[in-house]
Amino acid sequence: MPQPSFLPAAGAVLVLHGGRADSLAPPPLLNLPGLRMRPFARAMNQNPLFTDVLIASVRYRLRGWNGHRADPVQDTRHALEELRHAAGPLPVVLVGHSMGARAALRAADNPQVRGVVALAPWCPPGEPTEHLADRMIMALHDEADRITSATDTWNYLARAHAAGAHVRGIRMPRGDHAMIRDARLWHRLTTACAAAVLGLAPSPGGDRCDEAAWSTDPVDAADITLPVRRSPN
Repeated sequence: MPQPSFLPAAGAVLVLHGGRADSLAPPPLLNLPGLRMRPFARAMNQNPLFTDVLIASVRYRLRGWNGHRADPVQDTRHALEELRHAAGPLPVVLVGHSMGARAALRAADNPQVRGVVALAPWCPPGEPTEHLADRMIMALHDEADRITSATDTWNYLARAHAAGAHVRGIRMPRGDHAMIRDARLWHRLTTACAAAVLGLAPSPGGDRCDEAAWSTDPVDAADITLPVRRSPN
């Protein structure tokens, strides 16, 4: 077996952007859904907790989910396999937006995946959850989102919890689907959630072992206290 090509790391983050329900076209060179996720990756890269964490983005072959083909799921599985060959069996958190969140949740059956941070996820009724036992699933959603349904997200978390997942829903005060308004809050909470999944910090609003931190009832982002980032002297 070839040796990993990266130095030892504490874990890895794979970032998955959104897309379309149906499209067999490749993503354009100027891919706005991909650009939207760059600040999330940058926020994690700049956080000291992620100093020893690899952060990478999944590149899709096609723009669409495309029904039973579920094309971005196959791309995510391929990226996880490439990561394993390049860096060894690291613990991984998948951070996905919209269609990317749906792909991340589907691909969470991979043994390296500790959990998922789902941003405004696309969780249609009937989406499978049986494979999520012992995974950490954290979802951020603005209930004013008109593209994907926050109600569907909270229902998905309830079913994932019944399947044995540790779940937390966070009700965002603004941002709609694009997550542009209050973007810094989205970035900070996503970073905190990803750190919790990798075991680098407690869950936002509670300890990893605190049952109150894991509930099928969504909490308001305003009720979560995040650590203050101090500037270096």
